[in-house]
Amino acid sequence: MTRISALGLRRMALCSLSTFAILAAVPAEAARTDVTLGVRLEPPHLDPTAGAAAAIDEVVFINLFEGLTQVAADGTVKPALAESWTISSDGKTYTFKLREGVTFHDGTTFDAGDVKFSLERAKADGSVNAQKARFEAIDSVEASSTTEVIITLKQPVGDFITLLGTGDAVIVAPESAETNKTAPVGTGPFRFGQWVQGDRVELQKNADYWGTPVKLDKAVFKIIGDNAASFSALLSGDVDGFPIYPAPENLPQFEADPRFAVVVGTTEGETVLATNNARKPFDDLRVRQAIAHLIDRQALIDGAQFGYGTPIGSHFAPHAPAYEDLTGTYPFDVEKARALLAEAGYADGFKATLKLPPPAYARRSGEILAAQFKEAGIELEIIPLEWAQWLEQVFKGKDYDLSIVAHTEANDIDIYARDDYYFNYKNPAFNELMAKVSVTSDEAERGALLRQAQEMLAKDAVNGFLFQLPKTGVWDVKLKGLWENAPVQANDLTGVYWED
Repeated sequence: MTRISALGLRRMALCSLSTFAILAAVPAEAARTDVTLGVRLEPPHLDPTAGAAAAIDEVVFINLFEGLTQVAADGTVKPALAESWTISSDGKTYTFKLREGVTFHDGTTFDAGDVKFSLERAKADGSVNAQKARFEAIDSVEASSTTEVIITLKQPVGDFITLLGTGDAVIVAPESAETNKTAPVGTGPFRFGQWVQGDRVELQKNADYWGTPVKLDKAVFKIIGDNAASFSALLSGDVDGFPIYPAPENLPQFEADPRFAVVVGTTEGETVLATNNARKPFDDLRVRQAIAHLIDRQALIDGAQFGYGTPIGSHFAPHAPAYEDLTGTYPFDVEKARALLAEAGYADGFKATLKLPPPAYARRSGEILAAQFKEAGIELEIIPLEWAQWLEQVFKGKDYDLSIVAHTEANDIDIYARDDYYFNYKNPAFNELMAKVSVTSDEAERGALLRQAQEMLAKDAVNGFLFQLPKTGVWDVKLKGLWENAPVQANDLTGVYWED
């Protein structure tokens, strides 16, 4: 047996105490205060009030720019630049009390004049706001004082408070509005750092933010357009995560890796086979019905989305309270499709173009649909487009036969009532229905009207209604605070932090 003297024990104790003192003197590693997130698409510019691309809002909305209200992660609406508001009994007059002490990133003061300028700009004749049609319900905006704004509507708008919490309604300053596309200036918790086009957009913490300071000092949105590169970037640590990971086929591998969290939620993204209703042969209901019968939604979800997604039969989110399952309106039936085409004078089918934007869900779905349509004699020429080309040719120019895109704006069924919208759908009965929806605030009555609208779109086969795009997030397991679901187009970084 080994014997240890009393002196030896004292020496060992002193040594242990010294070691403890040294370890205690070494500070714990501080949590990171930067984050790099991957995004699939580069925004065409950085002004959310001047474009329809979701890629804009996904970088700057909530982070750089704020509205009077804000749609939260759970879909509820909370105060933002307006700390409170009241609504008149007739639902037409909204009085907003604004926050005091708020400044824009360039140091100019936020006040009621900026609200008046922003909302009048959104509905002006020359407005390029993607939701201009919805702002046209505003009759007047009065700055009754520097901290109070009175908005009067032409008629009640049931979801007006929600509209004000979207990226299209952010408040901008007249001093910087014209340069926000390349040098955005807002009131948010982050300020613009730099945009290295083709590579990344950098944001810096706004030290003068009026609200709760964010925990991140720097945030980088890294643009990675290739699926293989996205996979490699995550595995190598070049990016900390993707709020929407573009390659669902890789999700099982990330789920098996303890370094990552895989979070699958919902979006407002109704993925549709957009159809030019004004162009032959798609101006014929029988042709559109035939197309609807040629869509095997589950095959699309399995083949293009590797099982992630929910079939839809109209333009409405399955998780919404007023949703109606209309996927059985035109079930997959090749023979029925052939009969309808023959009835319309296209017994031998026809040729058409399918213009596809860059996302994998669009490109993969296009290949599958082309094969499905060929069974009925419809030959689709697939034309891949970059995002700017798609916006110019399809969305703005309406120069297309068919396309595939996810419409990620919340509660946007009203787009089918817009005379100049790229679907070229003209239906006075639908427009009348949407007019009723816009002035209805009772939830039960509003829900009944919205179900009628869904049924009308489904029966008219306005578009091929495919699936609801899921939010497939993958990020470092220590990164906390990113949204699970996407009730609006946003990657809100205000609550993001690193766990020690």
